[in-house]
Amino acid sequence: MLEKFLVLTVFAQVMLTFSVMYIMGKRRFAAAKEHLIEKSAFTAMRLDSAPDEVRIADRHFINQFEIPTLFYVAAVTALAVKAVSVWFVAFSLVFVITRYAHSVVHLGKNQVLLRYRLFLIGCVMCLAQWLVLLINLL
Repeated sequence: MLEKFLVLTVFAQVMLTFSVMYIMGKRRFAAAKEHLIEKSAFTAMRLDSAPDEVRIADRHFINQFEIPTLFYVAAVTALAVKAVSVWFVAFSLVFVITRYAHSVVHLGKNQVLLRYRLFLIGCVMCLAQWLVLLINLL
């Protein structure tokens, strides 16, 4: 049963990544339609002159492949070696919740201190996953 909950947290994180990708695309197309970005800028992805909301969404999408990658590897490893525990799933859930909150803040009002705190909590949860995994393997 714990394994299913873990897979659901992974699924939720994947859905967040696709949601951010949608938002990024929507912002890019809107900016291009309003001639805020030259269409030729997309050829080599030279979006340095794009509006902040486009660049923030782009950066946030890239961010979905940084720390979350460690989350995915930890989850797959825990499943593979049958080391899923209540603590591991709890840390996974909190990690994903903080990632959603981080996305809302970053793609919304972008309050830097709040965004940083959410990011930091998520990183601590990911580290905690790895520590629990290590303890379960020893």
